[in-house]
Amino acid sequence: MAELFASSEPAVGFLQFLMLGLVIGSLYALIALGYTMVYGIIELINFAHGDLFMLGSFVALGVAIWPMGVTSADAPTGAIMATVALMLLVTPVFCALLNVTVDRVVYRPLRQSPKLTVIVSAIGVSFIFMNIGLLWRGATPVKFPDLIGDTNLLEGTGLRFTWEDLLVVAVTVPTMIALTLFVRYTTLGKAMRATAQNPVAAQLMGINVNQVIAVTFALGGALAGVASVIYGLYIKAVDYQMGFQNGLYAFTAAVLGGVGNIPGAVLGGLLIGVVGELSKAYLGAKWSEAVIFGILIVILLFRPTGLLGARTREKV
Repeated sequence: MAELFASSEPAVGFLQFLMLGLVIGSLYALIALGYTMVYGIIELINFAHGDLFMLGSFVALGVAIWPMGVTSADAPTGAIMATVALMLLVTPVFCALLNVTVDRVVYRPLRQSPKLTVIVSAIGVSFIFMNIGLLWRGATPVKFPDLIGDTNLLEGTGLRFTWEDLLVVAVTVPTMIALTLFVRYTTLGKAMRATAQNPVAAQLMGINVNQVIAVTFALGGALAGVASVIYGLYIKAVDYQMGFQNGLYAFTAAVLGGVGNIPGAVLGGLLIGVVGELSKAYLGAKWSEAVIFGILIVILLFRPTGLLGARTREKV
């Protein structure tokens, strides 16, 4: 995608790649928020999160095609707004319910098991989701309806910033702020932080730990649903394997920013997006992933908890 925005002016070209990187990074950040929510409470690396995001994109596609029947930006504005609103309602609810079900059926019985057991179970759920996606939509990528349009909002500046770019940023930033305020100031958010700090002590204080964890999985799933809608509207193509790569980038973003830290997940996603697009522009696409993970390794060597992560004692 980056080569579409090459410019004869080096400064303008750099700004364009930087803007594109921030937008792509915002997509990774949206997915990473769901990762970091679950890990922050029960220290589970939910590898199925990326494929949950993939299934959410298929649900969003189904909502657009049926019952709304809106497949292009040429449809009436009211119909487009209603379609996007319905996708942002149905998809997060679907992903939240599915995530809570997985926690209840798979993860909760293994709560006291060794961490490796739970991680292997998460990988198993990921493969189940991936195969459900394969049976649902097949192996061929499916085109997502172009509902937003690609009108350039910076016409005449040499830069390109479309309504789709604005949509990604306009969803990611408020979501991060709302999630941070929810965890910090609400009663349920305080219960989440208490559970994350010491689940046994939280239970002794009257907190229903299993209920808090279920709500956390619901929030994480809903975030994956929102991300899947925005991703589909922006990339305009979905397939059953999209959860693996995007989930890997999102997990990397969460680790880079500090797993369990909400602003850190967003910061990590933005850094990965910017580094990835600049690498594609100036080094070539084949070096992009090597540069991203090379920087991740260097940062974690000097700051193992991530950029914004706090040092904590290991829970025993």
